[in-house]
Amino acid sequence: MSPSSQNELRTFIVPAEAAGQRLDAWLAAQLEGVSRSRVKLLLDHDQVRVDGAVQKASLKLRGGEAIEVHGEPAPPPLHAIAEEIPLSIVYEDKDLIVVDKPAGMMVHAGSGATDAARNRGTLVNALLGRKEKLSKTGGDLRPGIVHRLDKQTSGLILVARNDATHLRLAEMFSQREIRKTYLALVHGHIEQDRGTINAAIARDVIRRTRMTTRRTPGARTAISHYTVLRRIESPWGKFTLVSVRIETGRTHQIRVHLSSIGHPIVGDTHYGAPALILPPAARTQRRKNTPTPPGISLPRNFLHAAELEFAHPRTGKPLHLEAPLPSELTDFLHQIEA
Repeated sequence: MSPSSQNELRTFIVPAEAAGQRLDAWLAAQLEGVSRSRVKLLLDHDQVRVDGAVQKASLKLRGGEAIEVHGEPAPPPLHAIAEEIPLSIVYEDKDLIVVDKPAGMMVHAGSGATDAARNRGTLVNALLGRKEKLSKTGGDLRPGIVHRLDKQTSGLILVARNDATHLRLAEMFSQREIRKTYLALVHGHIEQDRGTINAAIARDVIRRTRMTTRRTPGARTAISHYTVLRRIESPWGKFTLVSVRIETGRTHQIRVHLSSIGHPIVGDTHYGAPALILPPAARTQRRKNTPTPPGISLPRNFLHAAELEFAHPRTGKPLHLEAPLPSELTDFLHQIEA
């Protein structure tokens, strides 16, 4: 929080028609973009005064009170929590660990998380549960974390055990000295056997949880190389299994890039994939107000970080690590090819 936001003062006079309302509920309606839970933080930290006195959130207003709000709500900083969660360790030594992360697991809690539930079940928590000593470079919430995978993306992720390794790995990522290869199943047949998508990526200015390749201020260079492994013609439509090597590591890069060429990743409803996959005939015959015909779905993205190639940050020894497709993805492939 900046000094200016800490010292900001906002004042309100409670109107007569607000009589009988709780203080926290009424105040949440007055403070734009501030939730009721954040208002409670203001009250808990004595940042709200009613007629000059600190009051409880449950105070019933009478109307006519003068309310002062000092500063912004400041949630306490989150710290990673040790949890006993099984992990698949692909490689480890005194400098680093390589984990095959399952889909559905966040790498670490978000800095904006305020409730305990959002700080549970993370990869960092699982590592701490193994009593791992991790690099402190990433701070208390992200110890050891050099790069990330999306929650619904599975596969290989590098973790640093000490600060020297962390800094060297970060430099290697920056210099594109770490080769990362993913497997993805996309909708439709990609025509070219191989290609490069060179399209800058930025946060969507309207849908803030999405990234976009549309020209936007602040867009950053992003390069993905793909190779078609197999084209699938199935009762559920056309699909292409591709191998993707990325030169850069932008947020949602592969998902955004493949969607931008008209081939969203199966299961990735965020970037245009259908939640329910129907046979082609059922799609053309479907009408409003008719029952949804039977379909299939994948409750995660069909995106898997399958390979990592790099020189060991301390010894220089070449490492080539692999993680096979998890069972839910191989099962899905068998399902559409049956």
